[in-house]
Amino acid sequence: MGKPAFKRQSESGGRVSQGRVGARSNLSSNSKRSRKVQASIREANSDSNQDRPKRIVIDEAKGLVFESERDLFNHFLPQIEMLEREVTEHRQTDDIETKDFAQFEPLLQQVLNDPDEVWEDAVSLHGAKVTSYVGHYAVGREEMPVYYVALAYSVSGTARFVYLHFPSTDLKLVDRFRRGELVYDRIAKEVEKGALEGDALTEGDALAVGLYKAMLALRSPEDLVEDKFQDSVELREPTIEDPDEIWRNVDLSGNTLVTFVKHHEDAGRGGLWYIVVTLEDQASSSHALLFSFPTQDENLVDRYRHGENLQAEEVVQEASH
Repeated sequence: MGKPAFKRQSESGGRVSQGRVGARSNLSSNSKRSRKVQASIREANSDSNQDRPKRIVIDEAKGLVFESERDLFNHFLPQIEMLEREVTEHRQTDDIETKDFAQFEPLLQQVLNDPDEVWEDAVSLHGAKVTSYVGHYAVGREEMPVYYVALAYSVSGTARFVYLHFPSTDLKLVDRFRRGELVYDRIAKEVEKGALEGDALTEGDALAVGLYKAMLALRSPEDLVEDKFQDSVELREPTIEDPDEIWRNVDLSGNTLVTFVKHHEDAGRGGLWYIVVTLEDQASSSHALLFSFPTQDENLVDRYRHGENLQAEEVVQEASH
């Protein structure tokens, strides 16, 4: 397999405009890999010299201001090469072929503008900051699942210079760049209104998130709004400790779900149902808390009344982690 054509900045060509990708150039003597740059440009105008060339400003506070793209490239070249070596060494032979990289290039701007995850790492490159923008997409008519990763120097949450960007179908490779501090997580953002301390929803657990979103889709428009879920958190423990009903059900993926149901007559007009969904560990018969929610819609409650009715059996709860 030839050496991968990971995208990085151009050394020559036209000046890069803000938020755009620069001109292509072959910078390696032994390959025809195209390099690209993502940099923010500011004009360095002065009253006395309007003809002064534009400077490339990456991080003015850190002195990262450059007179040319060549200077910019040379400054970041050590970090670019370190990242490129890491990706090359861990890339699988059955990953996306480098000759096909260009067709995924439109995802670069998408992942920078609207990522699924953003990670900040200030350690791996000997103190040089790297921000990983990660997105997961369905591409083409066949909706091929593809990750796109952009490794960038960011300032105040905005990518100012892209060291490297590439598509991949290899989750292990993508996971290598999910390091440092997770500063943005789309999934966690989408479910944050319903996430309560101690449940798996707060951790972005895929099963908990999927079940929670399914519940939201089934809710009546007249039911309690999601913004009010936190107001009923005090009903969670009484529902677990003294439930009216307990139901065990095995889903299509083989997960054993145990649901606690209780009607709290003193909560609001006409009372309130509270439901707690847990995942059973059959070996220990303990239950990890996935998520919980209030509802005034008994039709929604009925959707959780399926499987085996446990009622009187003792259930042991454990933290989601």
